[in-house]
Amino acid sequence: MKKQIIHTDKAPQAIGPYSQGVKYNGFIYTSGQIPFNVEKNELVTTGIQDEVHQVMKNVIAILEEGGTTIDNVVKTTIFVKDLNDFNAVNEIYASYFNDTNFPARECVEVARLPRDVNVEISVIAIAD
Repeated sequence: MKKQIIHTDKAPQAIGPYSQGVKYNGFIYTSGQIPFNVEKNELVTTGIQDEVHQVMKNVIAILEEGGTTIDNVVKTTIFVKDLNDFNAVNEIYASYFNDTNFPARECVEVARLPRDVNVEISVIAIAD
């Protein structure tokens, strides 16, 4: 089975040698998404909740381009600059999932993220 590269203009373009997403063997793997609004061509910096909303919109755009939905996410990885933002991140993140269909995940505090953002999220989803 050959891997398929996923690319959409509805999510930030790769700024290095990686793809927005890869579809392989029944799964979609997204690269980490940051709170970049492609329509406005700018980072969202109006607070952690707005940033998480934008990150999730970017993730969803990649999943949809790959032919699946957020409902098929089986695993997420969340990186935050400050673990004190955990509750706010968790609240917005949870709003994107059905209460009985939460994926597995980890949330890790890191020293620094690309473009000095506060949050980055990547997912693995079942491809439809």
